[in-house]
Amino acid sequence: MPEQIKDRWDISLLVKAFYTKVREDEMLGPIFAQHLSKEEWPEHLEKLTDFWESNLFGVAKFRGNPVEKHLQVDKTANHTIEQVHFGRWLQLWLETIDSLYIGDLADLAKVKARKMATRQYLAIWHNRPAE
Repeated sequence: MPEQIKDRWDISLLVKAFYTKVREDEMLGPIFAQHLSKEEWPEHLEKLTDFWESNLFGVAKFRGNPVEKHLQVDKTANHTIEQVHFGRWLQLWLETIDSLYIGDLADLAKVKARKMATRQYLAIWHNRPAE
């Protein structure tokens, strides 16, 4: 039965469940596999937990530049990352939240993810080399 997001442990559970789906996804899994080895995932999941804890609870834990990371991913993928990739990412995120959580913070995580997906894709699109 879904519950409220209460603390970092809940965010960690959400992040781990979500990225398990992402890694198994036919569209997204290969992109992530190209950038993260199996050994790098635990540290990456902690960083993503920091990111969402910062965004949902307002604690200053996350350090990093998501735009720069996404630009690197797009460059490595020969500038083939498209809106459909972010749409799939968002679909999996929303499904994972809905399977685990309800309430204001769950709703906030959905809103922030929608905005983030849009911002990340626009950053990629605006920073692509001229054809």
